[in-house]
Amino acid sequence: MKKEQRWTGIWVLSLIMMLVLSACGGKAATDSNASSGSNDGGSENVKITMLNSKSEINDQLDQAAKDFQAENPNITLEIVPVGSGQSPFEKASALYASGNPTTMMMLDTGDVEKFKDRVLDLTSEPWMKDAVENSTTATTFDGKNYAFPFSIEGYGFIYNQKVLDQAVGGTFDPKSVETTAQLEDLFKKIAAAGKAPLIISPMDWSLGAHYLPLAYGGQSADRSQVDQFMNDLKAGKVDLASNAVFNGLMDTFDVMKTYNIDKASPLSGTYERGPEVLGKGEVGIWFMGNWAWPQISGFDTADGKYGFLPVPVSNNAADFGNSQISAAVSKRILLDKEKSTPAQQEAAKKFLDWIVYKEKGQDFLVKQASIIPAFSNIELEPADPLGKSISEYIKAGKIEESMSTLPADHWSKLGASMQKYLANVIDRAGLASEIQAYWTNVK
Repeated sequence: MKKEQRWTGIWVLSLIMMLVLSACGGKAATDSNASSGSNDGGSENVKITMLNSKSEINDQLDQAAKDFQAENPNITLEIVPVGSGQSPFEKASALYASGNPTTMMMLDTGDVEKFKDRVLDLTSEPWMKDAVENSTTATTFDGKNYAFPFSIEGYGFIYNQKVLDQAVGGTFDPKSVETTAQLEDLFKKIAAAGKAPLIISPMDWSLGAHYLPLAYGGQSADRSQVDQFMNDLKAGKVDLASNAVFNGLMDTFDVMKTYNIDKASPLSGTYERGPEVLGKGEVGIWFMGNWAWPQISGFDTADGKYGFLPVPVSNNAADFGNSQISAAVSKRILLDKEKSTPAQQEAAKKFLDWIVYKEKGQDFLVKQASIIPAFSNIELEPADPLGKSISEYIKAGKIEESMSTLPADHWSKLGASMQKYLANVIDRAGLASEIQAYWTNVK
């Protein structure tokens, strides 16, 4: 009997220990989930991060993160800016190499394919049904879309209406400039009115990712012919020195060099100088994109009256490119799947949904960040004049699709070549040679 009682006591003691350990283990598991947010982000606290490659909207994104958290108290969103002079691809690659990628990455369209094996398939997300036509085509591989189309952007010559009105002695009509000769005539009138005609911002990304690609996209209104041109360029079958569109574009650039406010020191300019001199009316024209409005508005002396002129490539107004603005979905947001937890992934998806479907999110995108949305359900009209101008070109069908899938090092390498041409270090033949050499070595 005593032996039976002894085993009974041991059994009871074992049962108590099991219950205690189970309770402790359950608490530990719960604590672990709470700290990692692996509970799908529904009620537990979770922190997510986002790499921002649009430095001009850092402040607006920081505010959006606060507004998003106000509506989702369990989610903390931290914005991580890409450093000055660093490409988004380089930054994202470095973060992966360190084992610490951000939950979300804002990258250029051409970078998406390089990361597709490390990011989530977003094909089934609710916003896919509202994405505008062809906005996810360039980021879809084997039937799967890997990126959120964040912004439609366009670029060309931004003009200050007040300065140009004074120059022409009346109301300036943007349709009056559709050739290189007409552009030069306008520059002369601006100069005669006592203002600098334009400013060329010499950053490699502006010259290499925006200006030079007009020589590619301007080859034809038929995108398949543009693609063939690029294939021939890679194969060494293109002689740029004799290419009409390239030469026409560089003829325009030569005119720009002549009337540049920084002609005496063409590589000394900074991005920040552009919106200041344009907004203050010290220059009439700036080659840049609609993303610059937040900075221009801070110096605005023209009562918000600005617009875009296309960059002409010939003296025949009917030629493709002379009345078209370059535009496309430029920035994409990707969601990491290698290091982020399921809760972080769900929280990141919630942020993307917030941008598309919530009032505060739409307001951030269109009104605060001055971005042309890539979603048909967003009815807000751009409040800024540059967004409105691009939208008008889009509605009129006057668009040259931007070259949004160029290699990641295109802007740095050929931007440097353009800088040398801007500073008269190399001539046009030398520039053409460097461009061709780059493309025949692209892997």
